[in-house]
Amino acid sequence: MTAEKKLYIKTYGCQMNVYDSERMAEVMGGQGYGVTDDPAEADMILLNTCHIREKAAEKVYSELGRLKPLKAAKPGLKIGVAGCVAQAEGEEILARAPMVDLVVGPQSYHRLPAMERAVTGGAKAVDTDFPVEDKFEDMSRPRMRKGPTAFLTVQEGCDKFCSFCVVPYTRGAEISRPADRIIQEAAQLVAAGVREITLLGQNVNAYHGHAGGLAGLIRALAGIDGLDRIRFTTSHPNDMDDALIEAHGACDKLMPYLHLPVQSGSDRILKAMNRKHTAESYLRLIDRLRDARPDLALSGDFIVGFPGETEADFEDTLRLVEDVRYASAYSFKYSPRPGTPAAERDQLPEDVKTERLARLQTLLARQQAAAQDAMIGRTVGVLFEKRGRMERQVVGKSDHLMAVHAEGPDSLIGRIVPVEIVATAPHSLAGRCVGDA
Repeated sequence: MTAEKKLYIKTYGCQMNVYDSERMAEVMGGQGYGVTDDPAEADMILLNTCHIREKAAEKVYSELGRLKPLKAAKPGLKIGVAGCVAQAEGEEILARAPMVDLVVGPQSYHRLPAMERAVTGGAKAVDTDFPVEDKFEDMSRPRMRKGPTAFLTVQEGCDKFCSFCVVPYTRGAEISRPADRIIQEAAQLVAAGVREITLLGQNVNAYHGHAGGLAGLIRALAGIDGLDRIRFTTSHPNDMDDALIEAHGACDKLMPYLHLPVQSGSDRILKAMNRKHTAESYLRLIDRLRDARPDLALSGDFIVGFPGETEADFEDTLRLVEDVRYASAYSFKYSPRPGTPAAERDQLPEDVKTERLARLQTLLARQQAAAQDAMIGRTVGVLFEKRGRMERQVVGKSDHLMAVHAEGPDSLIGRIVPVEIVATAPHSLAGRCVGDA
């Protein structure tokens, strides 16, 4: 019997890349590849890359340099670069790193088996097309799942063209998967033991593969027996329609957590970013969401130091943060992405960006601590996902996506358990199991 070949995938970036890596592993599983966590024993290595942050491509080349000794020691080893850096760099990757055998963009993963066969035959393979065929339809093997949570991509691409963002160029135009295929995939995941599904998209609330939009899809998924929790990310404020707001109050399985990026609190900067919303419209949207679901935990994204940002613009951002009261948030210094309009503008000094980011993160950390402190004494549902670092400790997430650890047996993993929150720590909560479910 031929020994199983081994595939090692290193994933950079967002949850959608995590999902894509899982699907690539499944596709290559049909070609006789099992997954390994050790690149030294791999027959194929894929770097699934992200192009959102500064110097993303250089990080990939640095990683390729670290893999070079493995390639030299194992001439049959195939090395591929996948994802958004692959889409952006294309043939340039092969020119700069001849050790690379294949380059595949995020819309062409279903073609990996053919590319692998070409490489086996001695060729180099590059595919950064935006194919007409549906990659998800071609990647129809049953999902391989371990654990009670899963990501499920329902929408890809973006038509917003924010002036700082490469997604429309690397992921393409907005496309939505048909609802029936999503529901089928979700049912397969639940049959495999998944109890919580997070719906993914670059602009997930622009989903239109169901007659009722994302809200209609959520209601359809809520009808799956055994699926207890539904989440979605990432959203754009302009696509948060009435039905989706209502779903937050009416659908028990839709968890009380929402990631809704705003990027800046300055209308002048929002216009320069081509966001097409204002700080005021965002705040009114938050009011409507909280009217629908008063205990909603909010998360956001912020870019500090965007070209042209003044101290007054930054103060507007701080005021917006104070008004919203985030449970968590992600904040970054602006970094130019080649090919985007904002990259051509005059850049702020790095020390100004650094100082402003520190002030914003101090405020956000204070709000996160307050949100966690408010949980002490409350009993929340926790879906335990894995063992903790301590003996008889299990770790999971609350309804509000807060990390919770408690003492308990491994048999709690995969179950939603009532937990009384007794203490907080940075980025996590300590709890005491008070029941079983």
